[in-house]
Amino acid sequence: MAKRRDESYREYRDRVVDPISASFCGAKWYNATVWLNNGTTASCHHPPAHKIVDFENGETFEDLKANPSMIHNTTYKKLVRKQMLEGERPKECEYCWKIEDLGPEKVSDRVFKSVIYTDEELEECRDVHAETEDVDLKTLEIAFDANCNFACSYCNASFSTTWQKDIRQNGAYQNLHSDGARAFQQDGGWTKQFKKNESNPYVDAFWDWWPQLSKSLDQLRITGGDAPMSPEYWKLVDWWKENGQDLDMKFAVNSNMGHKGKTMDKFIETSHYFKEFIVYSSCEAVGKQAEYIRDGLDWGYWKHSVDRLLKEGDVKEFHVMMTINSLCLYSITDFMDYCNMLKRKYGHMFGVYSVNILRFPSFQSPGTLPAEMRHERADHIERWLANAREEGVMHDMEIDGVARLIDYLRDVDEPHRYTSSIESRHKDFKSFYMQYDERREKDFKYAFPELAEWFESLPYEESIPITQLYDGDSSKQALERRELEERAKQENWELQKANPGAREYKERKYTIVELSSMDIDQLRKIYKQVSVEQMNADWERPELIEEILREQEK
Repeated sequence: MAKRRDESYREYRDRVVDPISASFCGAKWYNATVWLNNGTTASCHHPPAHKIVDFENGETFEDLKANPSMIHNTTYKKLVRKQMLEGERPKECEYCWKIEDLGPEKVSDRVFKSVIYTDEELEECRDVHAETEDVDLKTLEIAFDANCNFACSYCNASFSTTWQKDIRQNGAYQNLHSDGARAFQQDGGWTKQFKKNESNPYVDAFWDWWPQLSKSLDQLRITGGDAPMSPEYWKLVDWWKENGQDLDMKFAVNSNMGHKGKTMDKFIETSHYFKEFIVYSSCEAVGKQAEYIRDGLDWGYWKHSVDRLLKEGDVKEFHVMMTINSLCLYSITDFMDYCNMLKRKYGHMFGVYSVNILRFPSFQSPGTLPAEMRHERADHIERWLANAREEGVMHDMEIDGVARLIDYLRDVDEPHRYTSSIESRHKDFKSFYMQYDERREKDFKYAFPELAEWFESLPYEESIPITQLYDGDSSKQALERRELEERAKQENWELQKANPGAREYKERKYTIVELSSMDIDQLRKIYKQVSVEQMNADWERPELIEEILREQEK
């Protein structure tokens, strides 16, 4: 049994997921996102990647060769599974905790990533597999390389060869100081650990594991980069033509739908080789705003390619992954209107969209926009949702995702655990897009007239030029802990030590003087953020309210 037809996702969570553990997520056992070119993995696209082979603790490629399932069953991932079964919130999963801490009725992605498995499969994570066992995957997202003909503004050289070209030609982005700076000050060299004619042990391990893996997988999804630009993708397609006819596995592929000529023709043709061919693309805006955000995209051609794929190909589902950033909010409802039109035109599984809120780099997150802009956009999207859901074409997941975005825009200022000060983010916002315009021959104020006045008002300061590229290894995190602490001290911003729910987390205590100086909206926000224990102990005490009033009178 999975989710019942008559129950909401919240009801499903309360019935199936949370009884296993209040921090449980089936993706930690049954799903993996893997980048074979650099030897890293994660349980989904939200947590930071970590090394498949833990060299620092004595693991070697020989261990990987002996057990190719290490691609998924890493030592680190097993430790995180243990955390979940004990009811502890893993720090790496803070994307979901941010959502859930908005209120008990809010449903995070850990539910959406668990609901695809049966109740029995999820219960086996607790009762059979536990945390130390190797587990066969049921869903896999895998990237063979970083080949991509786009260079989206929120991407970087670790995931796009076109981004790599930008950095090699123009050097590092200058004058960036917030968390996320180094993503644009590296050329992706760390992802190319093996020479062109040299064997990649991670790719070798995948092909060694593939005969066993192909029997357990319900869905395989090829990511990137951009999948159709990878030679290994076409090698897998050829294997499928010869050996995959009896497999019931869904075959999904990520494509930016920006390929022209024979590549697009071949891509559409291959859809006929599979029982279930599913395509994922990415976009979150329309027209000139989409073309600005996703450099390389031609909005008209993208729509044309989508229509060709759905008319000429044998496609069972077409999904669009929206990355909600600070720039897309002024045409996002137009884009969702387009996706809903696809459902009406081609069927309810075509144009299905997911709402993924960008956290990193934080200066591009929605939280960097002024509160009044975010709130106005939240109101606009809320009105749109009220009308759109009446049409009856939206999936429950889409409705929940958009509702979650509305709450996020109203209540969340800091997108992740190590977010820099708002002052630093504002400086980086202006500095980055000024350089982005120059490098890509774009015009921020033309593309986003709604943001032009605010953009002009942002401070800009020159800094000492960066002449040396940094190591972009994402598994080492964007910034080292010591550097974070030093930067926080210099910028005078508070470095949170842990996520709410973690054992070492300590709630901030507010003084009477601080509380009395706040307006009602600030007080409500704090009230939502503190723990239940503190609310019961402090916030409902009448004498506290009286003391605040006395301070305000002074």
